[in-house]
Amino acid sequence: MSSSAPQKHLSDAQPLWKPSDKKVEHSNLTAFVQGLGAGTFSDYHELWRWTNENPEKFWDHLWDFAGVIGEKGERVLINKDQLPGAEFFPDSKINYAENMLKNHSDDTAIIFRDEQGKESEISFSSLYEQVSKCRQYLSSLGVKKGDRVAGYLPNMPETIIAALASASLGAIWSSASPDFGAQGLIDRFSQIEPKVVFCVNAYYYNGKTHDCLAKVKELQPTLKGLVKTIVIPFTEDKPDISSLDDAILYTDALEKYEAKDIVFERVEFNHPLFIMFSSGTTGIPKCIVHGHGGTLLQHMKEHILQCDVKKGDNIFYFTTCGWMMWNWLITGLACDATLLLFDGSPFYPDGNVLWEFTSKHKCKMFGTSAKYIDALKNFDIYPARDYDLSALEILTSTGSPLMHESFDFVYEHIKEDLHLASIYGGTDIISASFGIGNPWSPVWRGELQGAALATPVNVFDDEGREIPEGGGAGELVCTGPIPSMPVGFWNDPDGKRYKAAYFDRFENVWQHGDWVEKTVHHGLIVHGRSDATLNPGGVRIGTAEIYRQVEQVEGILESIAVGQDYEGDVRVVLFVRLDENTELTDDLKKTIKSKIRSGASPRHVPAVIVDVSDIPRTKSGKIVELAVRDVIHGRKVKNVEALANPEALELYKNLSELS
Repeated sequence: MSSSAPQKHLSDAQPLWKPSDKKVEHSNLTAFVQGLGAGTFSDYHELWRWTNENPEKFWDHLWDFAGVIGEKGERVLINKDQLPGAEFFPDSKINYAENMLKNHSDDTAIIFRDEQGKESEISFSSLYEQVSKCRQYLSSLGVKKGDRVAGYLPNMPETIIAALASASLGAIWSSASPDFGAQGLIDRFSQIEPKVVFCVNAYYYNGKTHDCLAKVKELQPTLKGLVKTIVIPFTEDKPDISSLDDAILYTDALEKYEAKDIVFERVEFNHPLFIMFSSGTTGIPKCIVHGHGGTLLQHMKEHILQCDVKKGDNIFYFTTCGWMMWNWLITGLACDATLLLFDGSPFYPDGNVLWEFTSKHKCKMFGTSAKYIDALKNFDIYPARDYDLSALEILTSTGSPLMHESFDFVYEHIKEDLHLASIYGGTDIISASFGIGNPWSPVWRGELQGAALATPVNVFDDEGREIPEGGGAGELVCTGPIPSMPVGFWNDPDGKRYKAAYFDRFENVWQHGDWVEKTVHHGLIVHGRSDATLNPGGVRIGTAEIYRQVEQVEGILESIAVGQDYEGDVRVVLFVRLDENTELTDDLKKTIKSKIRSGASPRHVPAVIVDVSDIPRTKSGKIVELAVRDVIHGRKVKNVEALANPEALELYKNLSELS
């Protein structure tokens, strides 16, 4: 196969991109298959089916192929027909941090840039030494296997150092980005009761300095068992931390320690490594626990086989430490890749900062959100025009469905010969295995290439029957175990809350809570959350189809659609945010409806259209349809601290247009 240059507004009848024969031949995936001993496969989909039928052979080979350090044990998978209840590598002993720190060379491990433009680099050997020092200090505080350590930190090298130091002891790491308010921190960290908290004095965003210490001061009294708060100087060298109890500067804490060999605490495969939090718009956040082995193997599969990351590659993801993509990114260290870290606004001082950073450092993989790609269009940013992106091979997008038109934009204005991987998973599985790229398959407009290997994804109707490819949308499910399914929820000893979250609807089947369809290309299209899908006239439709049409209309910056209970049925209500030169006139409403009717279907057409000045989002950038739906029905929105802009909810209260 040869690489194909896309045309403008390429039709859906042909792929936007195909991998070259050379790319396929030299991919990690091809090397993996050659060592698998299972013969040859005609395409990725055939391989995918084989891995779902033979999970033990797949995961056993992946352990060896990826060079995992640890004691594998004899058994690979037990109770594989039980969900929940299946266990991978039940006899193994492993430590996540040991695998991140296996490289002791002077090659660059991390390149960090802050919003002020200041850059720094850390080698693999230096990273090992700094983790060693941090580990010793944590040990002196009594941190041991099973204890929790929390970070309230930017996306900076010290965050990785603290997380790996914790993991090396068998302690459990949990982090939140510094833009969380005090109540958001309390809602999260008070549930897990960390023994140690890492924080910064302040952080930069959009050209301003934002204090963190006042919020940490509110947090401290709520944390039973807290023994020390470690403040990392970020915006100044010697910040005043006298307002905090039992606090010490990071530099002072580590200065007396000399680096020495780390004795890693090898733990059970499912021993907790990370505690992640649900977005929390319907109650206080759920504490989702992920284990050492499952996280490591799942991430290495995705980096090595799905994204073709190789030793020495520079990889980037625009993320905060409160989003699971941060956890995903740092596992790239186990692949001997160099991590590019950026913290701050992607549009300060202008929208070119990320492209300048990744171009300068010859980034192979650029990861971002669908929202960011959409924003590039609005800001007239065209990376292909202004930057050398010759090193860029794969661009990944997640957080929300990537619009068809955004596929066009990527190939027209970022790079023609590019593997665009719209990926999909989430905090629940700390990975993107439910929908991810692969180096063998073509990229089709508007589609995810498909599920990751050894991930038996399917689509069910309401009765639990499989919907075939091209047969329409339904509930995304996973019919077999994957290693990164949660170990459980924190403070859920009998597993009832965990089971209720994913396994109550379909017996022995994981229900993810998304509305998707399988395509005839073996790909996936994600339409939105299934519990936020619209149901006018009893016909379920996804919101993504509406957004794709609406956001093509001139003058509309973004939109959010919800279902309103009305006269015994559900009607679709569309809220639009307009640019400063546009008014929501009757003519514009007609244009919007016509666009939706022709581009989606008549049942997608909203009954009511309302203009708003802001749209509420989670801190990871996802619009919160469920919260807006609750507001317009007069219901209380729980845990508004999970929102980046909770004040926006006021715009949706008591609207005369909805009466």
